[in-house]
Amino acid sequence: MGTPQEPHWLDAEEQQAWLALIGVLMRLPPALDAQLHREAGISHFEYSTMAALSEHPDRAMRISDLAVRAEGSLARVSQVACRLEKRGWISRTPDPTDGRYTLAILTEAGWDKVVETAPSHVEEVRRLTLAPLTRAQLKQLTAIGQRITQAINPNGESPKRT
Repeated sequence: MGTPQEPHWLDAEEQQAWLALIGVLMRLPPALDAQLHREAGISHFEYSTMAALSEHPDRAMRISDLAVRAEGSLARVSQVACRLEKRGWISRTPDPTDGRYTLAILTEAGWDKVVETAPSHVEEVRRLTLAPLTRAQLKQLTAIGQRITQAINPNGESPKRT
């Protein structure tokens, strides 16, 4: 057996970039969650789920597709769908084209909730992530996010969720 290879440690500039990215990844989701809980009584994941439905034709999606779009597991999206259904914001029904699937459908009350919630949420997104940046930095952020996403998922396929 050979000697283990020395890890390729981060240099000072790489370490600084990594810590900045981790700071964003750790702090942004709770900040968005707090704003949505405070102003709308919902979590960021619940809002994202309803927003995804609001942007889809007929405001309906298979829950399995919704899980991919929401970057959540099928189990998590199913639990959220159940909570949102109890609040009257979505309904669930078997997919008429294939009964093995369940559709989540944004109700009129759910649509109203998204419409009511979106303006303050967009302002918080802007305040926390976009306003601090110049236009050049915004373009860099877009390119950086796309490159990191490509490195994580080089085939561009959605990861399989359980």
